[in-house]
Amino acid sequence: MAKDKDKGSTAASKVAEKAAKKEQRQAKRTQRNNTWKQMWEAFNLQRKQDKKLIPLMLLVLLGTMLVFFLLGLLWGGQWWMLVIAIPLGVLLAVLLFTRRLESSMYDRVADQTGAGGWALENMRNTMGVAWITKTGVAGTTQMDVVHRVVGNPGVVLVGEGNPTRLKPLMKQQAKRIDRVLAGVPVYEVFVGDDEEKDQVPLKKLQRHMLKFPRNYKKDEVYSLSAKLDAIDATTARQAGLPKGPMPKQAQNMSGMNRRMRRAQERQGK
Repeated sequence: MAKDKDKGSTAASKVAEKAAKKEQRQAKRTQRNNTWKQMWEAFNLQRKQDKKLIPLMLLVLLGTMLVFFLLGLLWGGQWWMLVIAIPLGVLLAVLLFTRRLESSMYDRVADQTGAGGWALENMRNTMGVAWITKTGVAGTTQMDVVHRVVGNPGVVLVGEGNPTRLKPLMKQQAKRIDRVLAGVPVYEVFVGDDEEKDQVPLKKLQRHMLKFPRNYKKDEVYSLSAKLDAIDATTARQAGLPKGPMPKQAQNMSGMNRRMRRAQERQGK
């Protein structure tokens, strides 16, 4: 009987494992299909706005094929080189498309408030690299805003708006971070078009972030971010409490409960 039970449990576990793998494959297939669908929609939108897109993509594809074909003629393997050139040319054409799409998106959002936050949120996490962005951690009524990015360099404060108004906000945030994460480097970046004043244009923001040194591993980045998030949550709760002295009755809940019990006993009598 025990053997039969073991066989039954083993068979059930195998069935459950197969079902789980099937669900994973379906989820990956669905995600892949959604990705291709989104890329196709983005391509259609981009080609309508960018009339040079398709000619340039064809030029890249055909140019790659021609170069490889001519190289193959040198040793009589032009057809083999052409087989290699076609997928490579498609890859380069797709890369050109993504670059032009990214550039056009930056042009659309360049004049909008919070465009820097959008660029930071779209930074990619790769092998060993992590970026955790929290937009709008500080700001002014004049639409100046500070974003906080926790990553391999440490903490990067990115300001959008007037540098004169942003500097006190950045200094305040840097002190707050140092109280929680003592010794962690805090970098400051000002988004703007005046590169002579150490401002970083929106299109160059992501590349500029990658220039900072990698002081922490990916797991450490998540740990640093969790500590800051915990302080943010505590601050938010405290901000929701009513200001001023607490009522005397609220200061002594036990005495309040005793009075309520005595009143109930008198009513019962």
